[in-house]
Amino acid sequence: MSDPNIRVAVPGDGEVLGELDRATWSTLHEVMPPPQPPYRPFFDEHHRPDGCLVAELAGSVVGYIRLVRPTPLASNAHVRQIQGLAVAATARRHGVGRALLRAACADARRQGATRITLRVLGPNTPARELYAAEGFAVEGVLPGEFHLAGRYVDDVLMGRGLTAY
Repeated sequence: MSDPNIRVAVPGDGEVLGELDRATWSTLHEVMPPPQPPYRPFFDEHHRPDGCLVAELAGSVVGYIRLVRPTPLASNAHVRQIQGLAVAATARRHGVGRALLRAACADARRQGATRITLRVLGPNTPARELYAAEGFAVEGVLPGEFHLAGRYVDDVLMGRGLTAY
């Protein structure tokens, strides 16, 4: 498989990204109930296309990552937060998630950010390992923060600096 093409989302990507989001839904990474029709739009006033990077392989969308300012505060303007990362099952273990993470870090740097953060559920070992391999460190744990699929799971806060890396 070749390297994915990473680009900024456009409004027309909303439908395919919504489908990808629904296809990849799992309690391994999602705290909201499974999506049910009528589906909410993928893009809205808080999640715009320009805050989303899309991965393509052979011209097909196979992943995305959302990168946003965590708060509107000027004192927090140097931070970007990943608020969603999904890779189609057929494209996993082919470097798509890693390429999206690296592109998000580069995009955050271009925006002037010096830090990037994310939240990941404790049992999501594949994601945690990927984040750690890309320089993210655990900065906090909220034990038993969510009750999912009959058990309590931790909410793990991770982050890293965006200086030369």
